[in-house]
Amino acid sequence: MRSNKTRLVIAALVALVAVVSYIGKRSLNPITGEQQYVSLTPEQEIALGNQSSGEMASQFGGRSDNEELQHKVASIGSRIVARTDASKSPYEFHFTVLADDQTVNAFALPGGQIFITEALAKRLTSDDQLAGVLGHEIGHVIGRHSAEHMAQMELTQGLVSAGQIATNDPNMMASYVGQMINLKFGRDDELESDKFGVNYMHQAGYSAEAMIEVMQILEQASGNSSQPEFQSTHPSPANRIEHLKQQIETL
Repeated sequence: MRSNKTRLVIAALVALVAVVSYIGKRSLNPITGEQQYVSLTPEQEIALGNQSSGEMASQFGGRSDNEELQHKVASIGSRIVARTDASKSPYEFHFTVLADDQTVNAFALPGGQIFITEALAKRLTSDDQLAGVLGHEIGHVIGRHSAEHMAQMELTQGLVSAGQIATNDPNMMASYVGQMINLKFGRDDELESDKFGVNYMHQAGYSAEAMIEVMQILEQASGNSSQPEFQSTHPSPANRIEHLKQQIETL
């Protein structure tokens, strides 16, 4: 009985430390006006992105030798940044095409390093569609999603540890629940970046409707296969398209 009480006290302390630490990471995003909980300063985000960019690029064949495509991507990306609220951020945006011609992908590192594979870039049929992809990735940077996700992971890990201590079961269901919580965080980030992307496309003079075409291209590239949404870091294409239509109507 005493052992159980001791475990509960320790578990409560671990949970309290995790929550207090998370609350202490509250920060105002000057671009979005949103109060967020983040683990990095903008300067740390830039440093982390620059430090990891080479390794991440190497996983997709390194920098593409297609200089025409490099120039096109850099030009559209720079136009979006210059004509939107992204220009007011402290981030250093760089746009790079990666040589991988098999993997359909685009991603952003914290601080402004943005990548798109040849496989995805060559599937896009217009500058508007390319602007949609780049606007979405710029949204991840402006939304500080990497720094936010790190803080959320730290909180979740602390609470899961507390649950494991309280039940004396290191393999308890809390681990699974924690994973599902963080997957939900990821899906919310994607929907928010879709919203940013649509707004940035509109501000930069591109057709926002092309973002829906991008979603259709991505769905086709995946072979129209998907796992249950609650087990995926991305919302289903149909869900994203519905949100995009609602956002476009507000422009």
